[in-house]
Amino acid sequence: MTLFRQSGAGFVTLTLDQQFALRIAEQMLFHTGHRPAPAEIRSWERSLPVLAHDLEQAGLSKVEVLVEHHLPLTSKRADVVLAGRHPRTGEPSYVVIELKQWSRAVAWDDDRELVLIDGYPNAPRLHPVAQVRGYCEYLADFAKFLDGQPDAVAGAAYLHNAMAEADVRDLYDYPQDNRGRLFTGARRDEFIEFLRDRLDPDVPGSPYADQLISSAIAPSKQLLAVAADEVQRREQFVLLAEQKLAHSYVLHKVERARSGDNKSVVIVTGGPGSGKSVIALSLLGDLARRGRSVLHATGSRSFTQTLRKVAGQRQPRVQRMFKYFNQFMEAEPNDLDVLILDEAHRIRETSVDRYTKAALRTG
Repeated sequence: MTLFRQSGAGFVTLTLDQQFALRIAEQMLFHTGHRPAPAEIRSWERSLPVLAHDLEQAGLSKVEVLVEHHLPLTSKRADVVLAGRHPRTGEPSYVVIELKQWSRAVAWDDDRELVLIDGYPNAPRLHPVAQVRGYCEYLADFAKFLDGQPDAVAGAAYLHNAMAEADVRDLYDYPQDNRGRLFTGARRDEFIEFLRDRLDPDVPGSPYADQLISSAIAPSKQLLAVAADEVQRREQFVLLAEQKLAHSYVLHKVERARSGDNKSVVIVTGGPGSGKSVIALSLLGDLARRGRSVLHATGSRSFTQTLRKVAGQRQPRVQRMFKYFNQFMEAEPNDLDVLILDEAHRIRETSVDRYTKAALRTG
């Protein structure tokens, strides 16, 4: 889901309108059921016109601009995604942009991944390059049509108010690559060149935006391989007796459902400490190893966070395979081969809350 979408030229024109940020706010209210915070509206008012001016300078009037693009199966939104064709490869190309109004930032306690900004001396923030790189990796891991296209997604953290390099010098100590580049107002020309290097100015970006928005959502083959390797390496996931029986039974039913083109539900029961979650994690690894698109979900925040730490200790990317029940409200039929619901007794009759839009209030 994207709150606002326009061509580069249309985006430039609309940002000249003083009501532009309020129009995005109206879209958020319509799509999500709640209003943005005043600080978020101010951010749109101050940052989006700057980006529009840079797109105009770069000659990228035909690229497609996606504002506040929602990352599937999460609550996160990327500030802006630019969609178009890569000028050299001719393949789809996307630039994820994280816009920051920071004019000054320093490392926090010598931790390169955390930074302090003016006005918040005791509240460290994630380094913007780490933030945008995470968004890029997530899109590459879950937008199915991007599977096998490692160079399709690039990222830029743009601190457009930072005009003195000395004021953000610490931020350059953090490693950069194509999925996470740092640009400042002082290096605006480099930012414009980066955009030109990733997006063809002569090709309309609309078809490529359509591909991204309509893509099936499932973990990529690479992410599945990483998850399979991570689970296989952990000795606490070794199965015993009835655990192994349940594990083999589920694998058998998955293959039967796949070959018979039908659906199957298996319920694994057992008291506390009987190893149900160990079975679930082992299934996640084995199904990933077989190339089946699989995700794990629970209804408990604390439980999910614990599983993410355990299963993704060495490979943080694996943590993205652990979701919540209510994140599948807009899932498309047959996007996944298998969904493992751990602690299924926590499934409620409805996951509706006050933020759920009317179309999803099915009861």
